[in-house]
Amino acid sequence: MASAFALYRLPHADRYVRVQGSTQEITSCALLNGCSGFVIAPFQVKQEQPIVLIAPEKVTEVELSGVSVDAGSSGISGQSDNARSNYHIDFSSFHAQLQQGTFRKIVLARCADEVAVQSVDPAELFLRACQLYPRMFIAQVYTPQSGLWLTATPEILLDGDGASWRTIALAGTMALEGDQLLGEGETARWSTKNIEEQRVVATYIAECLERFTADFQEEGPRTVRAANLVHLRSDFTFSLPSDDCLGDLLMALHPTPAVCGLPKREAFEFIVHNEHTPRRYYSGFMGPLNMPITHHLSPVTHLYVSLRCMNIDRDVYHLYAGGGLLRDSVEELEWQETEAKMQTMRRVFLR
Repeated sequence: MASAFALYRLPHADRYVRVQGSTQEITSCALLNGCSGFVIAPFQVKQEQPIVLIAPEKVTEVELSGVSVDAGSSGISGQSDNARSNYHIDFSSFHAQLQQGTFRKIVLARCADEVAVQSVDPAELFLRACQLYPRMFIAQVYTPQSGLWLTATPEILLDGDGASWRTIALAGTMALEGDQLLGEGETARWSTKNIEEQRVVATYIAECLERFTADFQEEGPRTVRAANLVHLRSDFTFSLPSDDCLGDLLMALHPTPAVCGLPKREAFEFIVHNEHTPRRYYSGFMGPLNMPITHHLSPVTHLYVSLRCMNIDRDVYHLYAGGGLLRDSVEELEWQETEAKMQTMRRVFLR
């Protein structure tokens, strides 16, 4: 893989887009003002972990209909025995801060390393994800700076075409079981913890948008399905005086409380200094930014938070997942939530 590339498919689309080109390293979201290309951004931007912009030197669209997908299984070996004990240490540390009132909410993430028994072409994994998850944004990105990542994410960070824009507040998680898997999660009953977590995220996003526009509307929350999970989602639609401020808006939005916490800066600093495994490009964002696509009249932006993702390092899959903690969070329930979220990627290589 000598050059950088990105493959992405929008939710419910019948085609995917391939972007190839050279890369540019960017040290701040604000510096994305006026930029165009496919972007992959980390949770924490630093010198050895920059925002990377792929210049769209070659852009092609491929029909998914008729694409053959191998149904074989690659198999994996088990994850490390100390994963649960590491999570216990982190949960105790994070939850103590909530009980002391340091944070209103904080997100705890973890990584599970699993080894493939049989190699699978990364392009095959991308096509499997497209087949498995029609409701989600699917992307596979390789740059020399970030390595190779695959995501199947439900969370829009910023989406628009210049005339109109949207973002969402997505929080709260429940696993679907039995007959619930036949529907869209309409029978889900939400706990007070989940409702409160989602409201925190929605309030933060509204406050961010007020700094850039007075013309925005909020709808929701409503239950939405993502793979075998459901979440609470509020939709925000808005206009902007100018597209030149997209980097500034991203600087304000990222990372949202859905992947970080509140107060935002304090929660961010606590996370980067106390989680067992650095998040790298998990819970950052990726997607086309102000990029021309052949069948669109104007450049488009489809940026999604990098959730339900894994870093592919030869035959090792580094799976990432996290969950929002509040004062009444229960450790075992939070652990099971991360396991459920990791199943999204596990299903891609366990067929």
